[in-house]
Amino acid sequence: MTIPQEPNQRWSLDFVSDALTDGRRFRVFCVIDDFSRECLAAVADNSISGQRVARELDRIAESRGY
Repeated sequence: MTIPQEPNQRWSLDFVSDALTDGRRFRVFCVIDDFSRECLAAVADNSISGQRVARELDRIAESRGY
């Protein structure tokens, strides 16, 4: 695997989940730039659909470039 040499060469995506004290669960969709370690997005919600993930990635790409 190649190590990125500048921002926007590679992003890492992940989901994190947890629960509130009352038992309600939530998820966080995280996008990190592997070179700069900058958090490009952290979207928290009860449910995160594939369409929402695609929309968030498009939003990031529009502001940072593809």
